[in-house]
Amino acid sequence: MQGHALGVDLGTSNTVAVLRWPDGRTRPLLFDGQPLLPSGVLLDEGGRLHVGHDARRLAQADPARYEPNPKRHVDTPGVLLGDHEVATVDLLAALLAAVAHAAVEAVGYLPPATLTYPAAWGPQRRQILTEALARAGWPAGTTLAPEPVAAARYFAEVLRRPVPVGSALAVFDFGGGTVDIAVVRNEGPDPTGRARFSVVAAGGVAELGGLDLDAALVEHLGHTIAGTDPAAWERLRNPVNAAQWRDRRRFWDDVRGAKEMLSRAAVAPVAVPGVEKAVHLTRDELERLANPLLRRAVMETAAVIAAANLRPDQLAGLFLVGGSSRVPLVARMLHADLGVAPTVLEQPELPVAEGALAELRVAHIPAQAAAPVPVAAGPVSGVPTSPAPTSPPPAAPWSPPPAIAAPKRRVPRKLVISAAAFVVVAVIAAVSAIMLLRNGGGYDKIKFAAFSDVGEPVAMTKPAYYAWTHALGDRAYYAYQTDEKKLTVVAADAKTGKALWDADMPETAESWKGIRATPGAIIAYADNYSTTVPDKAFVLNPDSGDVMWSFDLFYDEDKTFLVGDRLVVVEKKNHRMVGYGLADGKQKWEQQTPKDEYDDFSTAVLGVQSPRDLTGPADLTWVALDPDRADDPELVQLGADRSVRVVDVATGEIRKQATAVADPDDLATAYDGQLYTAKRNDTTELFAVDIDTLGKPRLVYRSDDPKRRPVAVSACGENRICLLDQTDSKDTQLISVPLDGKGETWRRPAVGADAILSVGSHVLVQTGASSDPHVTGYDASGEQVLDQAGFASRVNGSSVLVFPQEPTSTSITDDYNVVGWVLGEKQPVQLGALGGVRLASCTWTTSVIACAGDKDLRLRRFAQ
Repeated sequence: MQGHALGVDLGTSNTVAVLRWPDGRTRPLLFDGQPLLPSGVLLDEGGRLHVGHDARRLAQADPARYEPNPKRHVDTPGVLLGDHEVATVDLLAALLAAVAHAAVEAVGYLPPATLTYPAAWGPQRRQILTEALARAGWPAGTTLAPEPVAAARYFAEVLRRPVPVGSALAVFDFGGGTVDIAVVRNEGPDPTGRARFSVVAAGGVAELGGLDLDAALVEHLGHTIAGTDPAAWERLRNPVNAAQWRDRRRFWDDVRGAKEMLSRAAVAPVAVPGVEKAVHLTRDELERLANPLLRRAVMETAAVIAAANLRPDQLAGLFLVGGSSRVPLVARMLHADLGVAPTVLEQPELPVAEGALAELRVAHIPAQAAAPVPVAAGPVSGVPTSPAPTSPPPAAPWSPPPAIAAPKRRVPRKLVISAAAFVVVAVIAAVSAIMLLRNGGGYDKIKFAAFSDVGEPVAMTKPAYYAWTHALGDRAYYAYQTDEKKLTVVAADAKTGKALWDADMPETAESWKGIRATPGAIIAYADNYSTTVPDKAFVLNPDSGDVMWSFDLFYDEDKTFLVGDRLVVVEKKNHRMVGYGLADGKQKWEQQTPKDEYDDFSTAVLGVQSPRDLTGPADLTWVALDPDRADDPELVQLGADRSVRVVDVATGEIRKQATAVADPDDLATAYDGQLYTAKRNDTTELFAVDIDTLGKPRLVYRSDDPKRRPVAVSACGENRICLLDQTDSKDTQLISVPLDGKGETWRRPAVGADAILSVGSHVLVQTGASSDPHVTGYDASGEQVLDQAGFASRVNGSSVLVFPQEPTSTSITDDYNVVGWVLGEKQPVQLGALGGVRLASCTWTTSVIACAGDKDLRLRRFAQ
């Protein structure tokens, strides 16, 4: 194990961070000597944000400037502190900056970190966390992980409680502001041998937490106080000056302390400001008041377990986390109603933060990472702490591997996706057999029909942990990984469903990423998750399944491109791009990766899309399944020195080169002879560069609002580029920009969207959480042509398939009702159910869909 690592649980009432040392020891970060950082934030009269214990102390003098629970305001743009409204994202950023500072003080730099979030949070709320991290100066690669997954890690790996493969754990997270409940399933071992957890059901009670128990206790004591000293209670209930506000805050703090004491004692005193004699709370009173509130939480827990298609007695455990779960009645009620004895710890605030550490891939954690910078929050100057070191120990800053290499579609981190997402494919060797002919300026409409079986399912030789498919032309290719760490690849005739051949890979691997098919080859990708053992990739003959050759990949950042008769590999380890013959594996050329003045070799490589790339099937990660063949294939490379190079794929020759154009981390797409770029953290500006000449970049679009920032850039028709931009996730907008650079043609709301899918001349945006997705589509003029609950992907230039949810895992089978929709038609066609399939494995042509089941491989027809 190398270096330090940090797990952070940003809670409603308290924030917890656990630091892992290089020898594997863990301990909480201390804030003013305490393991809990109060999540309160105060804005002083000088415009500085104070957090934690300092904020709480300062609030005694000016309570109107204090917000004790900023996480509760995640859905509101800002919070009024005194006479100034402060953006909610800035309040969260101030807390995260304080955590970063404490980490730097402890170990000298900001280590790789995972920040947790509630499982029910959708992309809008997660985007707020991402923005807060950026404003707090955290590295862009900081990982986000669902809180219940982190809790499950702690349950299985620290407590060493068994959660067998296929079994599920219920996590009951009772914090200060909410009750969050999730069922987390063990999907089988990950490449390091640990359990791979995924959330299969989630819910909760948004407005029920420890704060609500406090409010019930305050109201109860108020009746007692009002009976003996009504003036004292009126001062506490409706404070009118600073002194009374301080008294109110102190009273609430004492009530909270009494509540916590009642988990250990039968009676607890509560001091009443302005009243000489204290009042008392008993455990019986607490439980009588809490019972109706907790009843809602127990009912919701039963509902979430049922939503996971489980009975309580089928769970591997019920794990209680969050500070409010200390209340003994919580465990008793859950045990009585569900029949499951919960597990609850003496310090239930810590498991989520410590469990988050396991979400960092150990093999990629170096000895140090970049230090934070002070938070900047608009009118707020920063957190009142000493500056963090700006010169950490000499080593490369750590960043986690991207969820998907392809720039076309960013996939949520919690999603376990098909192999197509792991391979960037630019353009391939044959004209698409599934491209439909133009008809009057549009595309032939798919003639959708109810699902029908194509032949008999192909049986797997052994049950599989994971499975993938790639439908291509008149073939359907399948791959599945067995418990022996082997991968079997199967080819089937897409017209009959009959198996043509099957082949076992010649080597085993800790895990497999799946396959990618082209007319000239099939690539099977192993995944050993090691910095010393390479990930082997096998190139198969599509006619026989024979291994033609193999090559090594060392990092997740390594990318492969299948272009014409070349396989191009971008290698991070050797800082180079290499072209191989697809059929024989012989190296044809090599180009070194450009570096900057700091010897940074970061790079981004793009395939050049054509309008025809917008009209063929795309998989569930929005990656084209059969991209267009280029007559004169080339790749565009963005270097760390801000250079752009156009590389001939056949020879490796650099056709054109220019400097001061774009950074590798810019938003970029290469389309129809143009390179379009936009800087992620600057005012929305879109620039275009002609790929043939690499002349001076020209401004295509600039937002009138300097606060707007770009989120995604994509081609969206023959003569248009589309943008997503926002000031925050709640006002994301989709913008259509003509290629002539004459400003936007139209703008539509796209709240929560972070990616764009082109469907011929139409454009789609996907919004909503994975459990409640929604897709919206527009035609070239901006008229809405699709408004449908579900998750959509492209069939051809006029049609989409819509699934009831985003895929969750290539190991989980379920039934999914699917519709086919011709864009512009008023109603979709009900195709029926895909029964017992792994949705994330499914791919399709314009007429058939290939999916893996539990023990077989299936092909179904959906169009005439």
